[in-house]
Amino acid sequence: MVSRRSRRALWINVFGVAAAFVVAVLGFSRRFDEGVPDAWAQPRSKPRVTVLDTAVPAADAGADAGSVATDAGADATSDAGTDAESDSGAVDPIDLAIAPDGGVPYHPSGTPYRSPFAKPNSERAVRIKVGMLLNSIDDYDVKTGTFLADFFLSFTSEKPMPKLSPQFPNGRVENVAVVADKPTFKLMRYTGQFKSPADLRKYPYDSQELKIFVEDDTRGIDQVRLVVDRERTKTARGFRAVGWQVGFVEARSLSHSYPDRFEGDDLYYGRYIFTVGLERFAASAVFKVFVPAFVIVLISLLGMWVPPNQMEVRSNAGAPMLAGAVLFHFALMQELPATSYLTRADKLMLGVYMSLILGMLSTWAMFLVKEENMGMVFRIARIVVPLLTVVVMGLAVYV
Repeated sequence: MVSRRSRRALWINVFGVAAAFVVAVLGFSRRFDEGVPDAWAQPRSKPRVTVLDTAVPAADAGADAGSVATDAGADATSDAGTDAESDSGAVDPIDLAIAPDGGVPYHPSGTPYRSPFAKPNSERAVRIKVGMLLNSIDDYDVKTGTFLADFFLSFTSEKPMPKLSPQFPNGRVENVAVVADKPTFKLMRYTGQFKSPADLRKYPYDSQELKIFVEDDTRGIDQVRLVVDRERTKTARGFRAVGWQVGFVEARSLSHSYPDRFEGDDLYYGRYIFTVGLERFAASAVFKVFVPAFVIVLISLLGMWVPPNQMEVRSNAGAPMLAGAVLFHFALMQELPATSYLTRADKLMLGVYMSLILGMLSTWAMFLVKEENMGMVFRIARIVVPLLTVVVMGLAVYV
């Protein structure tokens, strides 16, 4: 028979561990969905759109740099230049480059860049405002970082712009529809697959940044200058990303170089980067990861009240929970890519393993003491082990 004092200690420990579980989960959870089934386009706060313009040295820019970006303090410095000449019949800049000693052609004068793709005697670059309306994000796979995107891409300028060839360095376009193609306005609709590596350090409370890179690698910043169209960079009405909520929308305009392609490749190219921040629903993370882990720990703690005269039952109580923890951890790892760091879910499972080991150590201790001392070990273990378990699980959640 279990004494009244033992029953009281049992209930105190059960309620203590349960309370610690609730406090840990609710305290760490920064947000809970408010009954919204999927993510809508309207972020919780006003989307921030960051505009970065480019400042590049005149002569020897790009020796080692991959990309240069500075604050756009004065957009007026890149106000539209003169009318862009028609591409029909125009001479390709590389045809004007020379190679007196063979090798890579270059421009000895007429341009601050020696690259054969720089245009000699080019007038002020055409300032082109780039906008993107993101219609949808589908099939986002955290394991591979890939997602399907459907969006409108617009180019607007005050002066006629040269012929553009939009490229997507981090994706592959599957379909493109030209909606408008005018000298000062171009509008296209694209669908394709893109890749943006995931940061899973805070998984399952993680937030991901999905990026779409746009650039024209046929014309450098000596001919066109890409800037962000603030009013036309956003998500569409009714935008949804199943299983995620929108945190923010951001756009940047950079200048990017490829100095490793060939000798003297010092020309910079404009790049537009659209970023949408997605955040995982916290309630879903709690019930898929934290609740099963804490249930495993709570069930394992019940073995602390198996009396010493039933050592066979007590010694076999921890094995099923350990097997369940390993299988649960394995299922979590199957959903994520291999990482060089521990995710928050990994730290949680380490806490689960340590808690199970504490219970098993208390059982093994009974085999090491004399039979008359087993009762004392039993009484100490059923108080100390639950308290240490609360500490271990708290560290696993917050550290």
